[in-house]
Amino acid sequence: MPAAVAAPDTTELANRLRPVLLKLARELRREIHSLGVTGGQVSLLVAIKHSPGIGVRELAARERISVPGMSKFIGRLEQAGLVKGEPVAGDKRRVGLTLTTAGHRVLRSVRSKRTAWLAARLRTLDGEQLEALDAAIEPLTLLLDEEAS
Repeated sequence: MPAAVAAPDTTELANRLRPVLLKLARELRREIHSLGVTGGQVSLLVAIKHSPGIGVRELAARERISVPGMSKFIGRLEQAGLVKGEPVAGDKRRVGLTLTTAGHRVLRSVRSKRTAWLAARLRTLDGEQLEALDAAIEPLTLLLDEEAS
């Protein structure tokens, strides 16, 4: 009977995993600079894409920033032609946000650039390393899903 493998200490694992994830996120953010958008802007575009018609107030609450701050960010996205606000039927004071065609195009470009960057790096790994990364995706996804809850 094989000896039981001790589970790694969670604090030690967190200390090793955190800088790797931060560096990966930083590198993926760098890939989009040539597109003329920031990581924060991309995050807002994604949020609007997944919740078309969302209001500035609700978006600010989700992103945990002030409504005036969010209004400023949305104003920049509108000026860039990536987002448009339209009055919501039944409430002329409320404006619902949606992506423009250009906003959708930027998100496709972001996804494409990030995927190409990551795929190029993955090609430098051997099969065993790729399998290990593949096996890690599900537990990492669970961690992030729990965070959103």
